[in-house]
Amino acid sequence: MSLAVSRLSISFRLALREMRGGLSGFYIFLACIALGTGAIAAVNSVSRSITEAIAGQGQEILAGDIRLELNNREASQQERSFLDSLGQVSVTTGLRSMARKPDGSDQALVEVKAVDGAYPLYGSFKAEPDKPLAELLGKRGETFGAVVAPLLLERLGLKQGDELLLGNARIILNGTIINEPDSLSDGFGFAPRLLLSRDALAASGLVSTGSLVEHAYKIRLKDPANRSALTARANSEFPSAGWSVRTSDRAAPSLAENVDRFSQFLTLVGLTALIVGGVGVANAVRAFLDAKRTTIATFKCLGAPAAVVTQIYLIQIMMLAIIGITIGVAIGAAAPFIALQFLEGVLPVPKEVTFYPSALAVAALFGLLITFAFAVLPLGHAREVPATALFREQSFDAARLPSWPYLLAAGLALTALAALAIFSAEDRFVASVFLAAVAGAFILLRLVAALISAIARRSPRVNSPALRLAIANIHRPGALTPSVVLSLGLGLALLVTLALIDGNMRRQLTGNIADKAPNFFFVDIQGPEREGFVSILKQQSPKGVVTQVPMLRGRILAFNGKDVAQMNVPPAGRWVLRGDRGITYEEKLPERSIVTEGKWWPADYSGEPSVSFSAEEASELGLKLGDTVTVNVLGRNITARIANFRKVEWESLSINFVMVFSPNTFRGAPHAWLATLSDPAATAQQEAQILRAVTNAYPTITSVRVKDAISIVDQLIGQLATAIRAAAAVALIASVLVLSGALAAGNRARTHDAIILKTLGATRNMLIRAFSYEYMILGAATAVFALFAGGVSAWFVVSRIMKLPSTFLPDVAIVTLAASLLLTVGIGLAGTWRILGQKAAPVLREL
Repeated sequence: MSLAVSRLSISFRLALREMRGGLSGFYIFLACIALGTGAIAAVNSVSRSITEAIAGQGQEILAGDIRLELNNREASQQERSFLDSLGQVSVTTGLRSMARKPDGSDQALVEVKAVDGAYPLYGSFKAEPDKPLAELLGKRGETFGAVVAPLLLERLGLKQGDELLLGNARIILNGTIINEPDSLSDGFGFAPRLLLSRDALAASGLVSTGSLVEHAYKIRLKDPANRSALTARANSEFPSAGWSVRTSDRAAPSLAENVDRFSQFLTLVGLTALIVGGVGVANAVRAFLDAKRTTIATFKCLGAPAAVVTQIYLIQIMMLAIIGITIGVAIGAAAPFIALQFLEGVLPVPKEVTFYPSALAVAALFGLLITFAFAVLPLGHAREVPATALFREQSFDAARLPSWPYLLAAGLALTALAALAIFSAEDRFVASVFLAAVAGAFILLRLVAALISAIARRSPRVNSPALRLAIANIHRPGALTPSVVLSLGLGLALLVTLALIDGNMRRQLTGNIADKAPNFFFVDIQGPEREGFVSILKQQSPKGVVTQVPMLRGRILAFNGKDVAQMNVPPAGRWVLRGDRGITYEEKLPERSIVTEGKWWPADYSGEPSVSFSAEEASELGLKLGDTVTVNVLGRNITARIANFRKVEWESLSINFVMVFSPNTFRGAPHAWLATLSDPAATAQQEAQILRAVTNAYPTITSVRVKDAISIVDQLIGQLATAIRAAAAVALIASVLVLSGALAAGNRARTHDAIILKTLGATRNMLIRAFSYEYMILGAATAVFALFAGGVSAWFVVSRIMKLPSTFLPDVAIVTLAASLLLTVGIGLAGTWRILGQKAAPVLREL
């Protein structure tokens, strides 16, 4: 034990002495480690700050300590008495409707929110002008006050003081919304907010039996510490209420979950950048040891054990890695202070930004594991080469694989790295698939490099000396082929994957989906209005196809009698159980639906309530034929048995439901109707006329123009794509750094080759052409791999996960090929230009 400690002490002293020479040759090493570590630290720190802000500001986000939400009905007298006993109650009602100008010349979809005098219980509502909310929403004569999102004024060309019609109510716009504290807990809206009083909403006539309305009861508890127990109490005392309960410690669970998922994705992209940087670590370590070959030989000749030599340089490398990791951690620590300035107003941000040691520690651990895993093999090479060979050879390229302890150490480090990535991820399956894909890409890239070398070795002799030299450089011992292919391949493949996914999604939204989708959705059509409503559509669009279905809202409570809140549901199926779902009943199988298992009920079915479940969602939830589903509809719990599964084409944007019930299930239940109008030949002017005619004749019917909704989603995807491209750029920058390091690592051997060739009569122009050909061949081959690997990965994500048609986009191929050639040729020539200017005599004396 004392001998090992003594050797370690000697190794440490010698390592410190050698480091007095500075960091020459390790700047790219430091950049790779700092970049990857910084990306992971920054993403996790920003994510942690947002999730902690959601939890810390839960009362303001929820505008209460607890929120109980009912769909399509208000609380009964008994339920309201129970809520009042808990503390101060504020009631808000939300729905979508059409707001129109008094002269009927224009209209727009709005997210209506009606509030009472107690709103908000927490936080502060701000408007422009800054007046009390009661004054802004007050009634003057027959006109009710309201405040709106500035976007609504822009869409309708209005200004403060103008009037609008909402249903049967006349509204005056007294101001614009600056801050709505509980907007995040209300969920994502497709339209601008219109906030008014509950009296104004009642006067509008928009709320009737079967209307799609959400009533939220927000409570300022007498004892906030008791909020967690109240969820179970509310459900046990009123088992048929069907309300959705949220507490302030989980004010926006969907937002928090989405932030976690997105940060996981960006973390994995950052990890890819760090793994790409690991290749740079290996190149830098190999070049460093190559430069130290005489020192290593001297150590060995003086009797230093191989283990001591290995320890000396491992200590140096890990100390340098700590410097790079420290830089990366500093970047990650500063990220929340910078990023949250841009996110304020979009997402919850902490009032006082702080550091997040656990996020920084995870990033630092990633950096240490990557450094060790990629440095230990070159160190093993140096250990195995005898001193006599080191004095004779130019480098370690001829060395065999290191002994098994080094291989085992690298394997254990990579295993620990994978375990850390998987167990720190929100979705471990996705993390596992991602890491498996990266590992597969590394193997493929090694095979691609070997294939390129084999093809070059067997290629026919060409007449051009420059091209012949370039081909020889590709397959000669110590060639740059593996380094260049590894350096660029993974980063370009990731970039192609993300670009193809983004391109396919946009293509579907603006092309196929938009073409298949109906022109309009019409919601809240009451039974007595149906005939006149359809008549208007036929007049305005004679060739249009009108589809109508009954529409109810229900929340899934249980499967086979088991509370869904107690079930461990896979992430892919959670959306079905989150909040309430649209449901319907049908006598016949809906159009564009195919029964995949079971049978559809007969037309005159009158037996046990039955339900048809979407096959894909049922599979994600683990359901099978014969299972029971309990849903709460209008305050009643209804249990139905799964009679069949059906395939649903969600991408068509036609009327589709996760659950379709047999008609006898809801016989006599009050409900509204949902309708679509499909007219591919309709122009924008005709659509505007249809919208105007329906809104003026039936102001309580909500009309949604599908192209407007698609445009909003496209903008959201664009914002996400920008963040994803930024993350992918980090991986690409790491690839460029690694490529630069790989070329720098081979510069000494390149210098010797160039000097000898120039001595034998080669001109600088010929050498430049030779190097250009070499880099172009390697860049083009790497681009082909990136296109193949990225195309396959994008196809899997788009077609198998997103369930959308996947198309290869040629423009992405061209850009990738151009980027690959530009990077390899540009960086390669920049690195070799200095070499070509070296004087021959000093180099020849070293040979």
